[in-house]
This record gives sequence, C-alpha cells and structure tokens, in this order.
Amino acid sequence: MQNSYSRRLPEMVRLLACALVLKVTASVILNYHDYMPPNFASGFLLGREHYFWAGYHWAFYLHVTSGPCALIVGIILMSERFRRRFSIWHRYLGRFQTACVLLLVVPSGGWMALYTETGAVAGLGFTVLGAVTGVCALLGWRSAVRGRSTEHRRWMSRCFVLLCSAVVLRLIGGMFAVAGIDGDWTYSLAAWISWLGPLAAFEFIQVGYNASEHASDRRPQPSN
Repeated sequence: MQNSYSRRLPEMVRLLACALVLKVTASVILNYHDYMPPNFASGFLLGREHYFWAGYHWAFYLHVTSGPCALIVGIILMSERFRRRFSIWHRYLGRFQTACVLLLVVPSGGWMALYTETGAVAGLGFTVLGAVTGVCALLGWRSAVRGRSTEHRRWMSRCFVLLCSAVVLRLIGGMFAVAGIDGDWTYSLAAWISWLGPLAAFEFIQVGYNASEHASDRRPQPSN
C-alpha cells in the first residue's frame, strides 16, 4: 500500500498544480484590460509609469502573454496520457514550449527583474529563477534529442515546477495579505520561496519515488 501511495503522490501533486495554474492563468488573462492600455493606478503596474515606456513595456507584454501560454502548454505536456496517445503532438508542443521559455519567458522575466521595486534581493531571486528555468528547459531538450526519455521528463518537470512559481508567488502574497503582514521584505522572501520551495518538494518526491522503484526492483520475483 505504501508503494502504491508513493506512485500516486506525484500524480496528485501534478493535478493540484494544474488546478492552481489554470485558476491563476485565468485571473491574469482577465486582468488584461488593465494592461492594454496600461492602467498605472491598479495592480502590478501601480507606480511604473515613469519607466514603463522606456523599454520595460516590451518585456512586460512579452512576459504576460508568453508566461500563461507556457503554463497551459506545460499542463498538456505533463499529461502522460497525452504523451502516449499523441506522441507527435507532444514533440511539436515540446519544441514550442522550449522555444517559448528560452526565447520569451526567461529573457523578458530577466529584464523585468531589473526593475523589481522591492529591492535587489527580490530582483536577484527572479533573475536566478529565470536562469535555472532556462537551464532545465535546455537540458530537457538536449536529453530528448539524445533519446533519454526518463531524464527528459525529469528536466522538463523541473522546468514546469519553476514556471509554476508565478502561481506560488500569488498564493504567498495572498497569505501575507490575509495575515496582515506587509513590507518589502515579504516580497523579497516570496521571490525566493516561490520557486525554491516547490523545487525542493519536487526533488523530495522524486527521491521517495526512486527509492520505492529500487525497492520494487530488489524484491524477489515469485518462482514458477
């Protein structure tokens, strides 16, 4: 029974992540009316009018369009059923996902990190997040080209977990708001925890899953 639970746990985590991703992605899309044209009196754009049109707007619009797209495509690619039934589409979407992350999401996020209003600590957190996300996408693509399917799935799962940091960041911000905790330090803390926490949880689950797999392999097989 324990072995069955360890097998199901990653799937349950993925289902929960997918539900949260869809909810947050929908909320971002519903807020597009504040972004086009930009409303500097509300939401994320509050107080950014003095530098928005000085190049920041390109990174911002690329990020708020490519980010949700990468998350939705990521949900599809994480589906084992989709991969088995539509392997060709899985490869096409995988190439699109890798290009989207490396050419749009990561560069635009890195540019926006330079303008993080709560200080260098948060900006550094987002910069490192972008770098690690790009590395995972690149290594996932390379392992796919080399035919290393298990390695490919692990790297791209890490990439998806890191993309979901945008969802976790909103959840952490909501918890701080409900608790009445305010201050620049909260955003700086969330900038790091939003991706380090989920990534650590993913690695922990992988260790448990691999341990159960090894235990199953070492179990003596019944003789005929």
